[in-house]
Amino acid sequence: MTEHTDLADLLDCETYRAGDFARLDTSRRRRTGVPEVVFAPSKTPEQTLRLLTGLRERDPGSPALATRCPDDVLNAAPIHFEGAGEPVLVDRVARTVTVGALPPPRGMVAVLTAGTGDLPVAREALATLAVLGAGSLLVDDVGVAGIGRLFPHVPRLRETDCVLVVAGMDGALPSVVAGLLRAPVVGVPTSVGYGVAAGGLAAAATMLSSCAPGLTVVNIDNGFGAAAHAAKIVEAVHGTPPDGGRPRAASRTVDGDR
Repeated sequence: MTEHTDLADLLDCETYRAGDFARLDTSRRRRTGVPEVVFAPSKTPEQTLRLLTGLRERDPGSPALATRCPDDVLNAAPIHFEGAGEPVLVDRVARTVTVGALPPPRGMVAVLTAGTGDLPVAREALATLAVLGAGSLLVDDVGVAGIGRLFPHVPRLRETDCVLVVAGMDGALPSVVAGLLRAPVVGVPTSVGYGVAAGGLAAAATMLSSCAPGLTVVNIDNGFGAAAHAAKIVEAVHGTPPDGGRPRAASRTVDGDR
């Protein structure tokens, strides 16, 4: 960088005005590797659909993703984009909507859940990984109450680039996994649990105080943030795709490889 570098070039920030309620950061994918994603709570269904449309128009090289969508958005999205011929993937468990063809997957990120109640957060992570072009593998219901369920999967987990461990209740599973693998492990506390679980605070505290070295922890229920971190690890390992990630047809597979 020279002293004459223009600040605008350094920031590489282009915005698109969406109605009178939002300014989309349409250069975020180019700048950071992760495009702007629509967080649907507190927005009207019309605003969410308008933002998805704007993202597709201004950054057609990347699918658009909305998370935590209410039923109105999940029901309306396929109809709204039908006329444009856009592939739309709705995951009612994750409460995500993906618009546009997915990039080809690269690398492999495993997503583990401690219990079935953790699946909505895990599926949000899977949807995000697909949008970001990272391959994924779901291993569900392998929590510490039946720890033997985890061990048959360890050889395959050791071949991955990163492992996301989604757990509520006591949040103990990420420490166990981090003690078995060389791959980076990201703990994702969830709000699942009784009483003193305190909406995920107990799980988050367990993960943050883990004695397993190298365990990274994201916010409670933040499947999106965990997946974004994992996708950056995949890009660091495998490099940026030379073609920028040409789109592929949207897939409705959630379990298994992506």
